[in-house]
Amino acid sequence: MSNQNSPIDPYDDDKLREECGVFGVIGAPDAANFVALGLHALQHRGQEAGGIVTHDPKTGFNQARRMGLVRDNFTTNDMMAMLPGDIGVGHVRYSTTGSKSQHTAIRDVQPFFGEFSMGGAAVAHNGNLTNAIALRRDLIERGAIFHSTSDSECIIHLMARSMGRTIPDRMKEALRQVEGAFSIVAMTRSKLIGVRDPLGIRPLVLGKIGKAYVLSSETCALDILGAEFVREIEPGEMVVVTTDEVKSYRPFEAKKPRPCIFEYVYFSRPDSVIAGKSVYEVRRNIGKELAREAPVEADMVCPVPDSGTPAAIGYSQESGIPFEMGIVRNQYVGRTFIEPTAQIRNMGVRLKLNVNRELMRGKRVILVDDSVVRGTTSRKIKDMVLEAGAAEVHFRVASPPTVWPDFYGVDMPNREDLLAAHMTEEEMCEYLGVASLKFVSIDGLYRAVGEPNGRDPNNPAYHDAVFTGDYPVAPSDMIAKGFKPKIAAE
Repeated sequence: MSNQNSPIDPYDDDKLREECGVFGVIGAPDAANFVALGLHALQHRGQEAGGIVTHDPKTGFNQARRMGLVRDNFTTNDMMAMLPGDIGVGHVRYSTTGSKSQHTAIRDVQPFFGEFSMGGAAVAHNGNLTNAIALRRDLIERGAIFHSTSDSECIIHLMARSMGRTIPDRMKEALRQVEGAFSIVAMTRSKLIGVRDPLGIRPLVLGKIGKAYVLSSETCALDILGAEFVREIEPGEMVVVTTDEVKSYRPFEAKKPRPCIFEYVYFSRPDSVIAGKSVYEVRRNIGKELAREAPVEADMVCPVPDSGTPAAIGYSQESGIPFEMGIVRNQYVGRTFIEPTAQIRNMGVRLKLNVNRELMRGKRVILVDDSVVRGTTSRKIKDMVLEAGAAEVHFRVASPPTVWPDFYGVDMPNREDLLAAHMTEEEMCEYLGVASLKFVSIDGLYRAVGEPNGRDPNNPAYHDAVFTGDYPVAPSDMIAKGFKPKIAAE
């Protein structure tokens, strides 16, 4: 679900954002409580809204959708009493293809629910359908009535038009018509369904707690429940889970997987494991690669918290330069802390980050961050460090330059707003006003993820289009609007 004009957090306006987290459970009494806990662990994947759907034999399907954080909406006994049943699915989101207005955004909050001839189904989708505009236009011309502005609702309408005899069959047929990225957790009255697109762009895992099964975007949500990790849902796989068994299907044409490499760089929590690799270890390895590729004489290595911390640790370990927490994050400043007036906006990142002046004074500082997008936040942080008395500021970035937009479920600016799209590394260094600026190379990033020979340009192992312009699925809707991918542009 990707839109290039999503709202900017005035306190943190220069980060790429994963758009959704999905979670489901079957066979657990009071399933809504499990779902709420799972969504809480996935809150980093979406903080604007959340929803839960459950089913109970007595009351049927029950649903609740709310704007804001899970902890503020799905923690009271009254709320949980509205969501009985031993099966449930949930979703947390940032606003992307959907509306941005507080007055209308609630209609875009997932999971989406539909009644079919064989019963109801709820669908929660992480990712973005790159042919959603064309699908939506065709569905409306054939009489479909949409209730949201989200691309994910196309899936429900495609299922409604399918002639499949079961809901899983209808989902298979619907998903064969879509393009792009999707990890889906869905439910019927008695089945939990998980599906991952053929390239496996977005993650999805299966877990078990007691006799209950769990589907989740990340393993960290299994940990909060004390659930056992069973396995990843494979790219192109559909699992249909009942209280008795897990059945696996392969409804799509087989393709070489290309999971999103940015899950390792930024999106996933560092305590998650993806494809058998610790996200924390990968990020620390990126820092080590940076230290080898871009050494510099300095007195301390300081992370831009919190996402830059593992890479900064790796840089320190490899370089021998001491690691210091020279910047402290205020964990309790949220989007609704103060109405973002012009004066508050000018305060910028100072509301979230504060420099340890005594530590910084007179020091040559290496700042390590996960990415540079617009460059606005990086400049503000550099100014804060210099104002605190640092002698020099060197910037090291734990990802290659972000040059191209993503259309598979990442919220990011237009290409013209990406600093690296129209500036060289030297020009960016001057723009940011730092003593030096270096990004990890694309080969260094691949080595950190476990590819010893770096990136194979003829057969890349990951979706890395934001760095390379190599789109694994043609963004057909955006091409129709005039977007020119790298190959077409060249």
